[in-house]
Amino acid sequence: MSEKLLYQQAGHVVTLTLNAPETRNVITDRDMMDAVAEGFERAEADQSVRCIVLTGAGKAFSSGGNLRHMKDKTSIFGGTTLDVRDGYRSGIQRMVRTVWNCEVPIIAAVNGPAFGAGCDLTAFCDIRIASTTAVFAENFVRVGIISGDGGAWVWPRQIGLSRAAEMLFTGEPIDAQTALEWGLVSSVVEPDELMEKAYALAERIAYNPPRQLRLSKRLLRQAMTARLDDILELSAIYQGACHQTDDHAEAVDALLEKRDASFSGQ
Repeated sequence: MSEKLLYQQAGHVVTLTLNAPETRNVITDRDMMDAVAEGFERAEADQSVRCIVLTGAGKAFSSGGNLRHMKDKTSIFGGTTLDVRDGYRSGIQRMVRTVWNCEVPIIAAVNGPAFGAGCDLTAFCDIRIASTTAVFAENFVRVGIISGDGGAWVWPRQIGLSRAAEMLFTGEPIDAQTALEWGLVSSVVEPDELMEKAYALAERIAYNPPRQLRLSKRLLRQAMTARLDDILELSAIYQGACHQTDDHAEAVDALLEKRDASFSGQ
């Protein structure tokens, strides 16, 4: 895996850190996009992982696209129209698909500015916690492009159509407090408290049985686009599977015996 993404695991929680602070963690460089996709794939494949915390090294979460590459028309921004299409599909779009489809719950600990593709990356996570220094901007129109990584799809689902349109059409940033008021983030904390807050939430999530966590997330994802009847049927199937697990029996026993549960993933 590229050094541009740090992968660290403590117990059942994996921390993924965008690690290119010299560029404010631009995310459209090929090695960064590949590393992020591979990091999430690695965590999802590991059944011991129950929660992922995503953050950025340095003072920014991610400044988004590499402006130098845009100007020089290199990397995913170079070539013919079809070349650019292919570059987006195999690069930034592959990355956000991997994040969105990852069955492990994801917390974005937004430590600073999240612009463009970096802003979209936070929206594809499940939960966002922001530092007071965090700033969110869908600023694609400010550089004469559009969101090529699914921003038009994910933002109305996160904050509603009107506010999503405001962000996309103006390109203007919103601060952490506004993000909290809009429901984009769950909480806002001081910079030196951000990771402590993120890990505390991650541990609360990771206490629970891992397979049931993944199925719960899968239901949430499916419910965003499916009919109620379809979700009810899927829920019944998932529930039938859960009732057969050792972790279900352990959870019930622990509640009846008034003790903490210990889950095996079985």
